Amino acid sequence: MNFLRSASSLALRPSSHILTRRAALPATSFAVRHLSDSTKKTIEDSIAQNKLVVFMKGTPHAPQCGFSRAVMQILTVQGVDMDGALKSFNILADEELRSGIKEYSSWPTIPQVYINGEFVGGCDIMLNMHQSGELEKLLLKEGLIEPEVEENPRA
Repeated sequence: MNFLRSASSLALRPSSHILTRRAALPATSFAVRHLSDSTKKTIEDSIAQNKLVVFMKGTPHAPQCGFSRAVMQILTVQGVDMDGALKSFNILADEELRSGIKEYSSWPTIPQVYINGEFVGGCDIMLNMHQSGELEKLLLKEGLIEPEVEENPRA
């Protein structure tokens, strides 16, 4: 019985010899390209033409995953105009876009947020930036939200 357990665990772990041989091969021999020229152009054009772009599962008003929902909630709390300032793509409606955006950004997860042409990150990074106040500063700097007007209490 122990022999079977040991044999099965060895079968799941490639030896260092195999890993060394694979690492010596050119990366392109194993790479699978998902990003077509037309999808790349769509991504680049939308990122260049819009200050805030989110590639997500679902839509801003009907997210279809908890991480996409969390990013939409963060942007809403920050005061982003969800119908005006935000350009979103539902990656569930386009399989090529779904795999292509991951290749484009070299980021494996969805949602993906771009602000002023720069990849910001996914849900975890947006949450950390929100909590630290960094996201608000960035959104203000890029003109995606208005500064809060503080009321002066009467003395």
